[in-house]
Amino acid sequence: MRFIAAYIMQGRMQAMLVASTLAILSLLFPPVSIVSSGTVALVTLRRGANEGLLVLLCSCAASALLGIVLLNNVYFALLYGLALWLPVWVIAVVLREGRHLSLTIEIAVFIGMAMVIGFYLYNGNTSAMWQGLLEQMAQALLQKSPDVPLEKIQQSIAVLARFMTGIFVSGTVYSMLFGLFLGRWWQSVLYNPGGFREEYLKLRVGLTLALASLVIIGIAWAGLGVFSEVAQNICVLLFVLYTVIGTAVLHAVFSNMSANRFLVPMLYLTLIIIPHTMLLVALIGLADVWLNLRNKQFNRNGA
Repeated sequence: MRFIAAYIMQGRMQAMLVASTLAILSLLFPPVSIVSSGTVALVTLRRGANEGLLVLLCSCAASALLGIVLLNNVYFALLYGLALWLPVWVIAVVLREGRHLSLTIEIAVFIGMAMVIGFYLYNGNTSAMWQGLLEQMAQALLQKSPDVPLEKIQQSIAVLARFMTGIFVSGTVYSMLFGLFLGRWWQSVLYNPGGFREEYLKLRVGLTLALASLVIIGIAWAGLGVFSEVAQNICVLLFVLYTVIGTAVLHAVFSNMSANRFLVPMLYLTLIIIPHTMLLVALIGLADVWLNLRNKQFNRNGA
């Protein structure tokens, strides 16, 4: 994907073209949105906040024009572009100025927490809102598969609705972080070979956030009504954070082993094939705050 990064950096028009076109394509194939947001991240990281913002605004205008032609809806394309690029631009500015990837990830998670709390401040009964939307989707599913037990679906919807705010926000944060990671990797490939790998393998969270995470987990289990429900949805978001951290920890540990050529690819393959392993990875990411697994592995190998 180096050629895409090189094309983006040729000029403002090229960056705008890639970002806006891929944003519209992402409506059909959502993973493409990561490449679109990575474009804004790359320009911001390399050329500064003002240039990144200018590309963002121009891309919004271009998306609006494409929206008129392809979707016959200018406002949807415009708002979709803003929702896709603005959060990535914010954390890219933070990373450019602060130069600490770990801090940037924590800020992205804090933005996600604010979104969860905002959902509940706007609508105190978000579970009911999600349940209504999920039931509408389930009705369409039942029309295609009438043999599916209705009671089972209703039970699943009732459980899922309770966590849907956290799931929705986590998806947004995941997309934001992957866009930032892609932009940072492109920057590394073009201007600082190996720089992103070094940053990624050093990812960790501070003790304060780790302790706060434990408090939030405790509130989630305490049965305090809406407060516990908000905490449970924030726990979904924290799961995102510690999965990313845990993956970086295991990658760093496996990289220092003799069989690293096989262990590192196997790590990511396992996460894709067996998603349940993400829980263990997240626990490793949280535990690393106290265990410092990478330094222990490095000292062992050094010894």
